[in-house]
Amino acid sequence: MKKIFLNKALRILLATNAMIIVAAAMLGPIYALFVKDIGGDLLDASIAGGILALVAGITTLTSGKYSDKIKENELIIVLGYTIMGVGFLLYFWVNSVTFLFIVQAVIGFGEAIYAPAFDAVYSKHLDEHKSGTQWGVWESMNYFTHAMGAFLGGVLVTVFGFQSLFIIMAMLCFGSALYIFHLKRSVL
Repeated sequence: MKKIFLNKALRILLATNAMIIVAAAMLGPIYALFVKDIGGDLLDASIAGGILALVAGITTLTSGKYSDKIKENELIIVLGYTIMGVGFLLYFWVNSVTFLFIVQAVIGFGEAIYAPAFDAVYSKHLDEHKSGTQWGVWESMNYFTHAMGAFLGGVLVTVFGFQSLFIIMAMLCFGSALYIFHLKRSVL
């Protein structure tokens, strides 16, 4: 099999985005258990998921337009990762379904802020003759990190509880944001 070439920018984007995806995936399969722990039910968990998606969907349209106008899209990625980290950290204090809905909106907003800018920066660094392969690498990373995150989240909550999980999720986001922020602007 021929080796897949990924330039430095793509490797950085894949690694930092993998941390974000792992963070989000750690809660996914056990989310309903958390909602039950704070007094919610399956319908509340479903509504919360819908709120995240609705906020992300609405915000993505504006974020995409804005990312086309700004020169340093990597800073928009940093902002989105940071907002998601704040949202994940806010889970630590969620004690009601209403607060959960607010936190879901924050996370959806953060995801919508970074996603179009991420796609623009990733696309900018693609080899025009291997763009399908290089996007395929991102897609594979997405699935593998979801699998890893789902497993890790279950283990972490079983051993340490939800509160520890939320701190780790936030740290992964903040670590990715800080790494990109401190890169030389010419790298991405």
